[in-house]
Amino acid sequence: MNQKAIITCALTGVLTDPNQHPVPVTPEQMAREAKQAFDAGATVMHVHFRKQEAGMGRFPSWEPQVAGEIAQAIREACPGAIFNQSTGVVGADISGPLACMRAIHPEVAACNAGSLNYLKATSAGTWAWPPMLFDNPVAKIEAFLAAMRETGTLPEFECFDVGIVRCVDMYVKTGMYPGAAHYNFVMGVESGMPADPALLPILLGLVPDGSEWQVTAIGRSNIWPLHRRAAELGGHLRTGLEDTFYLPDGSKATCNGQLIDAMARCAREAGREVADVDEARHIMGLPARPA
Repeated sequence: MNQKAIITCALTGVLTDPNQHPVPVTPEQMAREAKQAFDAGATVMHVHFRKQEAGMGRFPSWEPQVAGEIAQAIREACPGAIFNQSTGVVGADISGPLACMRAIHPEVAACNAGSLNYLKATSAGTWAWPPMLFDNPVAKIEAFLAAMRETGTLPEFECFDVGIVRCVDMYVKTGMYPGAAHYNFVMGVESGMPADPALLPILLGLVPDGSEWQVTAIGRSNIWPLHRRAAELGGHLRTGLEDTFYLPDGSKATCNGQLIDAMARCAREAGREVADVDEARHIMGLPARPA
């Protein structure tokens, strides 16, 4: 195994409050954070859009104009970088994510591949938030895949649990998605797969040989051992302020660039080089960077 590692930076997330954490919100902030991550080795930028009105930056936005301004700012700051749009919404109405996709034509977009009871318990034995279902039935997934074909966007199949990993192969076998699927194992969500490196060989046994895959490690505990194991096993790598605030030594990161720098070291310590933009596009089967 000597394939170069693609690094994704998850810039801001959907739940993190910019009044409490150093997450970017405005196009200028997003571009600055993306440039620092790009210079540290990230070639893919996973982006959530936020409301731009004063005091509203902790809420998601599905305004195509906001998406366009953020995409333009990041693309200008990071020439050739691969734009990866978040699409996650609760409920059947997916018009917002689709409008943003049609406005910006992202090279990659998240395709949440199955439903999950999205839960978290506090140390006091109460719910951290009201129990909710992150609903991704087959009809919803089909609608996202149809829109991604329309916009020329590569789906990144987000898998929060083992059963969801197994579903992705069914989507291929039934013709919902032609070709080789790109898997993202999301590990560390409290009601999903734990951030346990021992799970990775099991997950790899469930995906077709030769599949491209990466790990999203959520939280604080065990995430860097999980990243190291993913690098050793040939996976691609993702981190950023959406996923964690903590560096390998336990200190808190103040920007995305610090996390990406640590991830690039992780890849090299596993004997992997970090893919540049052109190499990442080739590995992912994407068109060459725009002239």
